[in-house]
Amino acid sequence: MHELILNEAHYERVMDKEIPKAKRFLWIATADIKDVYVEGPGRRFVPFLSVLDDLVKQGVDVRLIHAKEPGPAFRKDFDRFPGLLNNDRFERIICVRMHMKVIIIDGLLAYIGSANLTGAGLGAKSPKNRNFEAGMLTDDSATIEALMEELDTLYLGKHCTDCGRREYCPDPIV
Repeated sequence: MHELILNEAHYERVMDKEIPKAKRFLWIATADIKDVYVEGPGRRFVPFLSVLDDLVKQGVDVRLIHAKEPGPAFRKDFDRFPGLLNNDRFERIICVRMHMKVIIIDGLLAYIGSANLTGAGLGAKSPKNRNFEAGMLTDDSATIEALMEELDTLYLGKHCTDCGRREYCPDPIV
């Protein structure tokens, strides 16, 4: 399956429908990260971090790789979910060279596209306030395997020792 995802369908299809289905693991790679909000219980909007917190509580391993330190609103929201800080199931790293926008769910489904983990990219914003985004949802095992291998290489810091941007890295892995 290869499904084209455009504009607000990013929120509807990826954030609202697929991510909450994660059972084993969820990997997210993004260049930019902000305080994304999604529809929660009772049709009220909640920080996406609450979805991640719920997944971790259900035993889902979550990896988040992003390029820069998030803004103050994200950090304030993050502090409301101490379970993400004190849980081995939640891992977050910064790689200043990260520009991919990839989401992998249980090694069975992957999103690859232009949308960052921001309200205008993947969050619940009105169509008049969203970015114009394009992406693909796929269950192609060869594609997912290659993406996972690349993200695992980055996550394990295999590029860190000879990275040409190391001087800008706030927290080198190696």
